[in-house]
Amino acid sequence: MRKHSFKDWMIAVRPWSFPASAMPVAVTLAFLYWMQHDVNWMNGVWALLNIVVFHAAGNTWSDYFDYKHRVDREDTHGVKTLTGGMFQPQEIFRLSLSLLAVALVAGILLLLRTGLPLLYIGIGGALCTLLYPALKYRALGDVVIFVAYALLPMLGTAYVATGVMDWNTIWVALPVGLITVAILHANNTRDMQTDVRADIRTLAMTVGGKASMLIYCVEVLFPFGWVVGCAAGGVFPWWTLLVLLALFPALGNVRMMSRYPVTGMEGISRLDELTAKLQLLFSLLFTVSFVIARLLS
Repeated sequence: MRKHSFKDWMIAVRPWSFPASAMPVAVTLAFLYWMQHDVNWMNGVWALLNIVVFHAAGNTWSDYFDYKHRVDREDTHGVKTLTGGMFQPQEIFRLSLSLLAVALVAGILLLLRTGLPLLYIGIGGALCTLLYPALKYRALGDVVIFVAYALLPMLGTAYVATGVMDWNTIWVALPVGLITVAILHANNTRDMQTDVRADIRTLAMTVGGKASMLIYCVEVLFPFGWVVGCAAGGVFPWWTLLVLLALFPALGNVRMMSRYPVTGMEGISRLDELTAKLQLLFSLLFTVSFVIARLLS
Protein backbone atom coordinates (compact mmCIF):
# COMPACT_ATOMS: atom_id res chain seq x y z
CA MET A 1 0.00 0.00 0.00
CA ARG A 2 1.58 3.28 -1.15
CA LYS A 3 2.41 6.14 1.16
CA HIS A 4 0.25 9.22 0.60
CA SER A 5 1.20 12.86 0.75
CA PHE A 6 -0.85 15.57 2.43
CA LYS A 7 -1.89 16.73 -1.05
CA ASP A 8 -3.26 13.25 -1.80
CA TRP A 9 -5.43 13.33 1.32
CA MET A 10 -6.67 16.80 0.39
CA ILE A 11 -7.65 15.57 -3.04
CA ALA A 12 -9.49 12.67 -1.40
CA VAL A 13 -11.71 14.92 0.75
CA ARG A 14 -12.27 17.49 -2.06
CA PRO A 15 -11.85 20.78 -0.15
CA TRP A 16 -12.98 22.79 -3.19
CA SER A 17 -16.49 21.47 -2.50
CA PHE A 18 -16.60 22.73 1.12
CA PRO A 19 -18.22 26.11 0.36
CA ALA A 20 -21.39 24.15 -0.43
CA SER A 21 -21.65 23.28 3.28
CA ALA A 22 -19.77 26.17 4.88
CA MET A 23 -21.57 29.04 3.15
CA PRO A 24 -25.09 28.15 4.38
CA VAL A 25 -23.73 28.44 7.92
CA ALA A 26 -22.08 31.78 7.12
CA VAL A 27 -25.30 33.10 5.58
CA THR A 28 -27.26 32.00 8.64
CA LEU A 29 -24.90 33.74 11.05
CA ALA A 30 -25.09 36.95 9.01
CA PHE A 31 -28.89 36.70 8.87
CA LEU A 32 -29.07 36.26 12.66
CA TYR A 33 -26.71 39.21 13.10
CA TRP A 34 -29.00 41.38 10.94
CA MET A 35 -32.00 40.16 12.95
CA GLN A 36 -30.18 41.55 16.01
CA HIS A 37 -29.95 38.25 17.84
CA ASP A 38 -27.36 37.90 20.57
CA VAL A 39 -25.10 35.62 18.54
CA ASN A 40 -22.66 33.22 20.21
CA TRP A 41 -19.91 33.48 17.59
CA MET A 42 -17.78 30.73 19.10
CA ASN A 43 -20.62 28.22 18.75
CA GLY A 44 -21.32 29.53 15.25
CA VAL A 45 -17.76 29.02 14.07
CA TRP A 46 -17.71 25.62 15.79
CA ALA A 47 -20.81 24.62 13.82
CA LEU A 48 -19.24 25.83 10.56
CA LEU A 49 -16.05 23.82 11.09
CA ASN A 50 -18.00 20.75 12.14
CA ILE A 51 -20.24 20.70 9.08
CA VAL A 52 -17.13 20.94 6.90
CA VAL A 53 -15.79 17.79 8.56
CA PHE A 54 -19.19 16.13 8.04
CA HIS A 55 -18.98 17.19 4.40
CA ALA A 56 -15.53 15.64 4.01
CA ALA A 57 -16.87 12.42 5.54
CA GLY A 58 -19.81 12.50 3.14
CA ASN A 59 -17.57 13.06 0.12
CA THR A 60 -15.37 10.09 0.88
CA TRP A 61 -18.31 7.91 1.92
CA SER A 62 -20.05 8.64 -1.39
CA ASP A 63 -16.83 8.04 -3.36
CA TYR A 64 -16.38 4.64 -1.73
CA PHE A 65 -19.88 3.43 -2.55
CA ASP A 66 -19.88 4.96 -6.03
CA TYR A 67 -16.73 2.97 -6.74
CA LYS A 68 -18.08 -0.17 -5.09
CA HIS A 69 -21.29 -0.03 -7.16
CA ARG A 70 -19.33 0.89 -10.32
CA VAL A 71 -21.04 4.24 -10.66
CA ASP A 72 -17.57 5.78 -10.91
CA ARG A 73 -15.32 4.16 -13.50
CA GLU A 74 -12.20 5.03 -15.46
CA ASP A 75 -14.23 6.83 -18.16
CA THR A 76 -16.51 8.85 -15.85
CA HIS A 77 -16.04 12.47 -14.83
CA GLY A 78 -15.09 13.55 -11.34
CA VAL A 79 -12.24 12.93 -8.92
CA LYS A 80 -10.06 9.90 -9.69
CA THR A 81 -8.95 8.97 -6.18
CA LEU A 82 -10.25 5.42 -6.59
CA THR A 83 -10.80 4.95 -10.31
CA GLY A 84 -7.31 6.32 -11.01
CA GLY A 85 -5.68 4.08 -8.40
CA MET A 86 -4.51 6.88 -6.09
CA PHE A 87 -6.14 5.16 -3.09
CA GLN A 88 -7.36 1.68 -2.28
CA PRO A 89 -11.08 1.40 -1.44
CA GLN A 90 -10.41 0.38 2.17
CA GLU A 91 -8.28 3.50 2.67
CA ILE A 92 -11.12 5.78 1.59
CA PHE A 93 -13.58 3.79 3.72
CA ARG A 94 -11.40 4.15 6.82
CA LEU A 95 -10.83 7.83 6.11
CA SER A 96 -14.58 8.39 5.87
CA LEU A 97 -15.28 6.60 9.15
CA SER A 98 -12.48 8.55 10.87
CA LEU A 99 -13.86 11.88 9.66
CA LEU A 100 -17.36 10.90 10.70
CA ALA A 101 -16.10 9.95 14.18
CA VAL A 102 -14.35 13.33 14.54
CA ALA A 103 -17.52 15.14 13.47
CA LEU A 104 -19.65 13.14 15.88
CA VAL A 105 -17.33 13.80 18.83
CA ALA A 106 -17.20 17.52 18.02
CA GLY A 107 -20.98 17.51 17.65
CA ILE A 108 -21.44 15.89 21.06
CA LEU A 109 -19.18 18.48 22.67
CA LEU A 110 -21.19 21.25 21.03
CA LEU A 111 -24.36 19.52 22.23
CA LEU A 112 -23.07 19.72 25.80
CA ARG A 113 -22.53 23.46 25.33
CA THR A 114 -26.04 24.04 23.95
CA GLY A 115 -28.93 21.65 24.41
CA LEU A 116 -30.87 18.54 23.39
CA PRO A 117 -32.43 19.88 20.15
CA LEU A 118 -28.98 19.75 18.58
CA LEU A 119 -28.98 15.98 19.11
CA TYR A 120 -31.90 15.51 16.71
CA ILE A 121 -30.31 17.76 14.11
CA GLY A 122 -27.01 15.89 14.47
CA ILE A 123 -28.69 12.51 14.09
CA GLY A 124 -30.44 13.79 10.98
CA GLY A 125 -27.14 14.99 9.52
CA ALA A 126 -25.37 11.71 10.27
CA LEU A 127 -28.19 9.71 8.68
CA CYS A 128 -28.05 11.92 5.59
CA THR A 129 -24.33 11.20 5.29
CA LEU A 130 -24.64 7.45 5.78
CA LEU A 131 -27.75 6.93 3.66
CA TYR A 132 -26.89 9.36 0.89
CA PRO A 133 -25.44 6.80 -1.57
CA ALA A 134 -28.45 4.47 -1.26
CA LEU A 135 -30.93 7.34 -1.54
CA LYS A 136 -29.05 8.93 -4.44
CA TYR A 137 -29.33 5.66 -6.34
CA ARG A 138 -33.12 5.87 -5.84
CA ALA A 139 -33.58 9.41 -7.19
CA LEU A 140 -33.66 11.00 -3.70
CA GLY A 141 -30.17 12.49 -3.65
CA ASP A 142 -31.43 16.00 -4.43
CA VAL A 143 -33.76 15.90 -1.43
CA VAL A 144 -31.00 14.65 0.86
CA ILE A 145 -28.63 17.42 -0.27
CA PHE A 146 -31.23 20.10 0.48
CA VAL A 147 -31.89 18.66 3.92
CA ALA A 148 -28.22 18.02 4.75
CA TYR A 149 -26.69 21.20 3.32
CA ALA A 150 -29.46 23.76 3.82
CA LEU A 151 -32.30 22.90 6.17
CA LEU A 152 -30.50 21.06 8.98
CA PRO A 153 -27.26 23.09 9.16
CA MET A 154 -29.09 26.41 9.01
CA LEU A 155 -31.55 25.43 11.73
CA GLY A 156 -28.71 23.93 13.75
CA THR A 157 -26.56 27.02 13.37
CA ALA A 158 -29.42 29.23 14.51
CA TYR A 159 -29.91 27.04 17.58
CA VAL A 160 -26.27 26.82 18.68
CA ALA A 161 -25.68 30.52 18.00
CA THR A 162 -28.80 31.87 19.72
CA GLY A 163 -30.22 29.07 21.88
CA VAL A 164 -33.46 29.22 19.89
CA MET A 165 -34.70 27.05 17.01
CA ASP A 166 -35.40 30.00 14.72
CA TRP A 167 -37.57 28.86 11.80
CA ASN A 168 -37.05 32.23 10.11
CA THR A 169 -33.85 30.70 8.74
CA ILE A 170 -36.05 28.90 6.20
CA TRP A 171 -36.24 32.22 4.34
CA VAL A 172 -32.49 32.08 3.65
CA ALA A 173 -32.26 28.27 3.46
CA LEU A 174 -34.43 28.04 0.35
CA PRO A 175 -32.38 30.16 -2.09
CA VAL A 176 -28.99 28.96 -0.87
CA GLY A 177 -30.17 25.35 -0.72
CA LEU A 178 -31.60 25.33 -4.24
CA ILE A 179 -28.32 26.46 -5.79
CA THR A 180 -26.49 23.86 -3.70
CA VAL A 181 -28.84 21.16 -5.00
CA ALA A 182 -28.21 22.45 -8.53
CA ILE A 183 -24.54 21.41 -8.13
CA LEU A 184 -25.61 17.79 -7.73
CA HIS A 185 -28.27 18.06 -10.42
CA ALA A 186 -25.74 19.39 -12.95
CA ASN A 187 -23.46 16.48 -12.06
CA ASN A 188 -26.25 13.91 -12.42
CA THR A 189 -27.51 15.39 -15.69
CA ARG A 190 -24.01 15.19 -17.13
CA ASP A 191 -23.60 11.59 -15.96
CA MET A 192 -26.96 10.18 -17.11
CA GLN A 193 -25.43 8.16 -19.93
CA THR A 194 -22.78 6.56 -17.72
CA ASP A 195 -24.93 6.13 -14.60
CA VAL A 196 -27.33 3.87 -16.50
CA ARG A 197 -24.62 1.20 -16.66
CA ALA A 198 -24.54 1.02 -12.86
CA ASP A 199 -28.25 0.17 -12.63
CA ILE A 200 -29.06 3.18 -10.49
CA ARG A 201 -31.65 5.93 -10.95
CA THR A 202 -30.96 9.55 -10.16
CA LEU A 203 -33.57 12.29 -10.42
CA ALA A 204 -32.06 13.40 -13.73
CA MET A 205 -32.42 9.89 -15.15
CA THR A 206 -35.98 9.62 -13.85
CA VAL A 207 -37.28 12.82 -15.45
CA GLY A 208 -35.12 12.77 -18.57
CA GLY A 209 -32.89 15.31 -20.29
CA LYS A 210 -35.41 18.05 -21.15
CA ALA A 211 -37.01 18.09 -17.70
CA SER A 212 -33.56 18.02 -16.08
CA MET A 213 -32.61 21.14 -18.03
CA LEU A 214 -35.76 22.89 -16.75
CA ILE A 215 -35.18 21.77 -13.17
CA TYR A 216 -31.63 23.08 -13.25
CA CYS A 217 -32.72 26.45 -14.63
CA VAL A 218 -35.36 26.80 -11.90
CA GLU A 219 -32.88 25.83 -9.17
CA VAL A 220 -30.41 28.44 -10.38
CA LEU A 221 -32.75 31.33 -11.24
CA PHE A 222 -35.56 31.02 -8.69
CA PRO A 223 -33.30 32.07 -5.76
CA PHE A 224 -32.83 35.50 -7.34
CA GLY A 225 -36.57 36.03 -7.64
CA TRP A 226 -37.02 34.78 -4.08
CA VAL A 227 -34.56 37.33 -2.69
CA VAL A 228 -36.15 40.16 -4.68
CA GLY A 229 -39.60 39.12 -3.43
CA CYS A 230 -38.43 38.86 0.18
CA ALA A 231 -36.73 42.25 -0.02
CA ALA A 232 -39.88 43.81 -1.46
CA GLY A 233 -41.94 42.17 1.28
CA GLY A 234 -39.69 43.40 4.08
CA VAL A 235 -38.42 39.94 5.02
CA PHE A 236 -34.90 40.83 3.86
CA PRO A 237 -33.18 44.23 3.79
CA TRP A 238 -32.87 45.93 0.42
CA TRP A 239 -29.13 45.36 0.60
CA THR A 240 -29.76 41.69 -0.24
CA LEU A 241 -30.34 42.80 -3.83
CA LEU A 242 -26.54 42.66 -4.02
CA VAL A 243 -27.02 38.98 -4.90
CA LEU A 244 -28.23 40.14 -8.33
CA LEU A 245 -24.55 40.61 -9.18
CA ALA A 246 -24.38 36.81 -9.28
CA LEU A 247 -27.15 36.72 -11.89
CA PHE A 248 -24.63 37.16 -14.71
CA PRO A 249 -22.73 33.90 -14.09
CA ALA A 250 -26.08 32.22 -13.34
CA LEU A 251 -27.36 33.14 -16.80
CA GLY A 252 -24.11 31.82 -18.27
CA ASN A 253 -24.73 28.48 -16.55
CA VAL A 254 -28.31 28.41 -17.82
CA ARG A 255 -27.11 29.02 -21.39
CA MET A 256 -24.61 26.18 -21.02
CA MET A 257 -27.32 23.82 -19.80
CA SER A 258 -29.70 24.92 -22.57
CA ARG A 259 -27.18 23.67 -25.15
CA TYR A 260 -27.11 20.20 -23.59
CA PRO A 261 -29.28 18.60 -26.34
CA VAL A 262 -26.66 19.70 -28.89
CA THR A 263 -23.38 19.42 -27.00
CA GLY A 264 -24.24 16.38 -24.86
CA MET A 265 -22.47 15.45 -21.65
CA GLU A 266 -19.15 16.96 -22.72
CA GLY A 267 -20.80 20.34 -23.18
CA ILE A 268 -21.77 20.46 -19.50
CA SER A 269 -18.73 18.62 -18.15
CA ARG A 270 -17.74 21.63 -15.98
CA LEU A 271 -21.25 22.78 -15.10
CA ASP A 272 -21.16 21.26 -11.60
CA GLU A 273 -17.92 23.14 -10.91
CA LEU A 274 -19.35 26.39 -12.32
CA THR A 275 -22.51 25.93 -10.24
CA ALA A 276 -20.40 25.46 -7.11
CA LYS A 277 -18.65 28.76 -7.89
CA LEU A 278 -22.06 30.38 -8.38
CA GLN A 279 -23.22 29.09 -5.00
CA LEU A 280 -20.10 30.53 -3.38
CA LEU A 281 -20.56 33.95 -5.03
CA PHE A 282 -24.30 34.09 -4.30
CA SER A 283 -23.75 33.11 -0.66
CA LEU A 284 -20.89 35.57 -0.16
CA LEU A 285 -22.98 38.43 -1.53
CA PHE A 286 -25.92 37.29 0.60
CA THR A 287 -23.74 37.19 3.73
CA VAL A 288 -22.16 40.58 3.10
CA SER A 289 -25.54 42.18 2.42
CA PHE A 290 -26.90 41.22 5.85
CA VAL A 291 -23.75 42.48 7.58
CA ILE A 292 -23.88 45.82 5.71
CA ALA A 293 -27.59 46.19 6.47
CA ARG A 294 -26.95 45.67 10.20
CA LEU A 295 -23.97 48.02 10.32
CA LEU A 296 -25.87 50.77 8.52
CA SER A 297 -29.12 50.37 10.47
